Amino acid sequence: MDKKTHAQKVILNKGGIAKTSDFVLAGIKNYEVAALCKEGVIERIRRGFYQLPQNVIATDEQLIKEILPQGIICVESALFHYGYSDFSPREWSIAVPRTASRTVKRVQEIPLKAYFIQKNIFNLGKVTDNFNGVSLAVYDRERTLCDCFKYRTKLDNEIFNKAVNAYAADDNKNLANLSKYAKEMKLYTKVMNVMEVLLNG
Repeated sequence: MDKKTHAQKVILNKGGIAKTSDFVLAGIKNYEVAALCKEGVIERIRRGFYQLPQNVIATDEQLIKEILPQGIICVESALFHYGYSDFSPREWSIAVPRTASRTVKRVQEIPLKAYFIQKNIFNLGKVTDNFNGVSLAVYDRERTLCDCFKYRTKLDNEIFNKAVNAYAADDNKNLANLSKYAKEMKLYTKVMNVMEVLLNG
């Protein structure tokens, strides 16, 4: 197989975006990657990330998966995902570990609102779900609701109220998890005071 076809295969096997290390693992050297870029066989999206030129530009979801693999979809983006908000966010809300601030600063390909989360609760309520055909990490309904209380001051009142009401009416809610997460995030009283009114109202 010639280098061109080989490089194209690497990108296709990686779902449309390949890293320099993917090419190296496939036996294509750095200088060959650079040469293929010059020839227009592959296209550099950003440093170390490539796609096929005839490709429609990679979707936000694909970019998130490649550029921020440790990120978890949260708050506004998660609310929209679960149908708890009609407001389609202009930027992606993504939870990242506090250690990832340098990585986040370098992200220019997608509009991003980063939430820096402390280590002990970073993975709390983390699940994976389908976002336009791409499997991404996202906080579950209960963690998303707890985050609404945690970031209450950052959220529009209407978004917050709609979210808590939509959660209360959701058949898929898990109140045991909500109570557990709220305790771990030290939000128990706040969350339960509001939810008891809604659930018993």
